[in-house]
Amino acid sequence: MGRKLGQHFLTDPRVLDRIAESIDPNPEDTVLEIGTGRGTLTRRLAKRVSRVISIERDPILIKGLKRSHLNQNITIVEGDALKLDWEELWPPESSRATRKVTGNIPYYITTPLIDKALSPPPPAVVAFLVQEEVAARICAQPGGKTYGALSVGVQIAAVVEHLFRVKAGAFQPPPKVDSAMIRMKPRVIPEGLDIRRFREFVTAVFSKRRKQILGILSEMKGRDRDQVTELLNDLGFRPEDRPETIPPEGFVRLFRECSR
Repeated sequence: MGRKLGQHFLTDPRVLDRIAESIDPNPEDTVLEIGTGRGTLTRRLAKRVSRVISIERDPILIKGLKRSHLNQNITIVEGDALKLDWEELWPPESSRATRKVTGNIPYYITTPLIDKALSPPPPAVVAFLVQEEVAARICAQPGGKTYGALSVGVQIAAVVEHLFRVKAGAFQPPPKVDSAMIRMKPRVIPEGLDIRRFREFVTAVFSKRRKQILGILSEMKGRDRDQVTELLNDLGFRPEDRPETIPPEGFVRLFRECSR
């Protein structure tokens, strides 16, 4: 696989142990691992949980894994994690509370993998090793420069934690940037919220992040500024607020009102 598919193999045993523990493993859990690689994390997970279902798309790596001595509670699935139906992979006897997802995921497909992992019905925990810059954006709070559409889109669907940083030297070959482990615990999405349209709305708002929310909404909806000012006041916002100051739940209120 190597760099062709964006894979960098973790070799630091201490980091691998910390990743395995990041999902809060329990003996009754089933873990869906994204990217088996050489099986180093897979084997650690198998010692902590009931079953590991690991997705790998590189046939060369899969051949090597089949020749190695894998635990009996490990199942390797060949395929593209973005294209496979994860719901079909879970054992029918498993419950949402015992389903967990983890992996050292390729940087170039981080966002779509997170979107898929948090799609209903979500597992109990999702813990991914991602590019450090992306982790900072996902976990950012309102008011900071890194807070943006990705922050809102993920945080409306999950409680997010930045767990620890992983230096590039822990990988082989080493990537050009450091990584970070994030943990996401899915939350109930606000009732009736069309998450796809909501994220499109948030992205459109943040594309004009230097402007005040009054100007952004007036331009987006073609409404009179006085009407938008009244709307914002009713929703508890100031016309001069900017996108980076609005929390995720605030964007939900704005989206619902602007969708009417």
